[in-house]
Amino acid sequence: MSELELIENKVANSGLITLNLEELFDPTERMVLDIAPWLFRGLILKEKEFRDYVKAHDWAQYQHKFLVFECSADAIVPTWAYMLLSVAVHPFAKRYFFGSAQDLNVLLYQEAIDKIDASQYQDARVIVKGCSDIPVPVNAYVAITAKLFPVAKSIMYGEACSNVPIYKKK
Repeated sequence: MSELELIENKVANSGLITLNLEELFDPTERMVLDIAPWLFRGLILKEKEFRDYVKAHDWAQYQHKFLVFECSADAIVPTWAYMLLSVAVHPFAKRYFFGSAQDLNVLLYQEAIDKIDASQYQDARVIVKGCSDIPVPVNAYVAITAKLFPVAKSIMYGEACSNVPIYKKK
């Protein structure tokens, strides 16, 4: 036997299942529509002028994209204004949302985690990958823990060679 045949890959033989939340990321382009410039003096929404902005806006630029509506001004914006934006962008955007880009990512990750069949992790030793090239919201780690907790034998965070134990079934 050569020396190479004696080397055992303990990580590969450990039975660990690595769950990479980054793989749940939807790469659809995200755009933000800040309506602050559409407000009178940056503070007041005037219905007629707002409707004119909505009619004149190029909604086709959001074709097949995620759009987030926000208002960066410290203004009171009536709910119907966002409803009006929804109607205007509906034929174009893949999805539209009120809040922040971070709020959208939290929602998208939550929906993706909700679709995971937890039974595939029954009595498994699961390591939730920690480092990623795409920022994964903390909420996604909380959501996946909640999903795995009832079924997994153990949950860890990090990498196989360096992990933090999170939970171990007794």
